[in-house]
Amino acid sequence: MRRPTVPSFDVAPFLVIWEATRACALACSHCRAEAIDRRDPRELDTEAGKDLLTQVAEMGTPICVLTGGDPLQREDLEELIRHGVSKGLRMATIPAATERLTRERLESLKDAGVAQIAFSLDAPTASVHDDFRGVPGSFARTMEGARTVRELGIPLQINSVLGPWNRGDVEPMAALVKELGVSFWEVFVLVPVGRGKTAGELGGGELEGLFEQLYEVANNVDFVVKVAEAPHYRRFVTVKQLTGDAGDGDASANIQRLLERPTGPRQSIGHAPSAVNAGRGFCFVDHVGEVMPSGFLPVSAGNIRNEPLAALYRDSELFRSLRDPSKLEGRCGRCEFAATCGGSRSRAFALTGNIFAEDPWCAWKPGQIHPDRIAALRPGVTTGGHPGGHPGALGPA
Repeated sequence: MRRPTVPSFDVAPFLVIWEATRACALACSHCRAEAIDRRDPRELDTEAGKDLLTQVAEMGTPICVLTGGDPLQREDLEELIRHGVSKGLRMATIPAATERLTRERLESLKDAGVAQIAFSLDAPTASVHDDFRGVPGSFARTMEGARTVRELGIPLQINSVLGPWNRGDVEPMAALVKELGVSFWEVFVLVPVGRGKTAGELGGGELEGLFEQLYEVANNVDFVVKVAEAPHYRRFVTVKQLTGDAGDGDASANIQRLLERPTGPRQSIGHAPSAVNAGRGFCFVDHVGEVMPSGFLPVSAGNIRNEPLAALYRDSELFRSLRDPSKLEGRCGRCEFAATCGGSRSRAFALTGNIFAEDPWCAWKPGQIHPDRIAALRPGVTTGGHPGGHPGALGPA
């Protein structure tokens, strides 16, 4: 599959996620949207949704993901996907594992031209997963849906939220994901927003241990492993390579391989060409049209009913400031990896109320690696790749 291209992230994001609806029959413990099983009458309707997709394509963004809530609650989901495809977008979606997830609906999504489908899987066992998702049978439906997607020949992504409830399960979860035959495994580190405010926390030291396990998995599988809302994983991989764990070949090549490598026969929807974070290469539109840097960073730059999407992304003070590493504060502001990491702006805001504060869940002490050593890496590594934001993978439902 051809690698998608995008202009400078000052001009357009690599990925736009549209929360097509907030309605969902699940009751997930971490849900940023605090979804309920009822449609909001203020949702963007079909025509407004098509206009949004047209704007996404015209802006130069290659990928759009329809998320929720549960996008299967929209009867026009296939119509929206067809429209996006007609405009040249790679369209993807993240259905919830409910009774609406049927083989017939998945076949309909394939016929509409969907490029990738993601499901959420948050534990290696049904009991823990179902407890987290709030509905018995969710795990079984996820497994059946994943098998059906693979049978239909649609690239499959699994999203896993990493938190206190499953921090000891990285290895068995990786084994299960591998068994499902995925193209992409996206591991989201919990952001305490919405219902997630009471889901607990992971300290910086705990995350370093989890990064070690994910790094080992990424070295030994034939699918992409990405870590979202933990941009310091890019720092972790870079430091591993620079301090003697480069393996065969130079550090630059190994960092690139671990963070951006293609998936061979299991092609994914695409990999971002440069460092992605909230508002930098990534844009989120909620169910009523509010434009935000991320679904986990619920601060609006404006509404697409009133202003064009491109203008909000390119020119709003909110988005422009998030693309300026000099505005970072605390350890993030002093860090030698500020430009390629920047910390989770979503978590900083959730825990401190300050978008530019240091990421409280990072254990790194700035100054341990001389900036010249980082600068010596080839540009595609130092300024490119996915630092833990949204790499063309599909965000969590």
